[in-house]
Amino acid sequence: MTLVPLALPTAAPTHAVSRQRSARLAVSAKPYLARGSGLVRCAGCRLIASHCLCASRPTVPTSAGMCLIMGDIEAIKPTNTGWLVADVVADTWAFGWSRTAVDPGLLALLADPQWQPYVVFPGEFVQPERVVTALLPASGLPLPAQPARKPLFVLLDGTWSEARKIFRKSPFLEHLPVLSLHPADVVSSYRLRRSANAGHFCTAEVAALCLALAGETHAADVLAAWFDLFSERYMGMRLSAPLNRDSEAHQRLQALAVVKPRKGGA
Repeated sequence: MTLVPLALPTAAPTHAVSRQRSARLAVSAKPYLARGSGLVRCAGCRLIASHCLCASRPTVPTSAGMCLIMGDIEAIKPTNTGWLVADVVADTWAFGWSRTAVDPGLLALLADPQWQPYVVFPGEFVQPERVVTALLPASGLPLPAQPARKPLFVLLDGTWSEARKIFRKSPFLEHLPVLSLHPADVVSSYRLRRSANAGHFCTAEVAALCLALAGETHAADVLAAWFDLFSERYMGMRLSAPLNRDSEAHQRLQALAVVKPRKGGA
């Protein structure tokens, strides 16, 4: 028995997390019954038709990239916020994680000389010599004439226990610098799942912090606004609350969003 899609696949976006979700569904032996799994959802935003966000989906130009290494069923969870990252950041890649095999595409991406990968993970769990709190300077490149490498943020997308397992049991990440984020006076606003630690951030929030650190402040603000609007609509759907199409979150996104033609992550 295969998983029943949450919505018609023909309407789904073609970004990396959407493709990862389709790949995961294709190999599933039993249905994933998320809360509200009986609802007919839009394949583009995973909300019911009355709360659909697709007309507001933003894309902003950014030179940073995102590489999502996803826990086993993360891509098929309707509350996954890596999906929102792929909505906004065109250069987003998504790979499923396995303890016994590594996707060759992931290894090729991490070795691509145009990118400087950073594994985003709390520094207190890592050897101090691997930890950085800012991006590496372009002046550190061996050849002055060589173009600066663009930042590629490697996000471990899953529950905290999944993220720790991925970090500990992925030898291919061991040579990469670990970016430890220390946002001042920032508290997670994620309310779609419970977390054992109030200081933990969801994937979209972490991605927005990374973009800000890379100097991509507009993209960071757009992603944060997109996440807030998605959360607002999702909670409204869950609680059967009246839809406010002119909410503060929607107005903020409209003021920030710039729609551009998409280019390719994988």
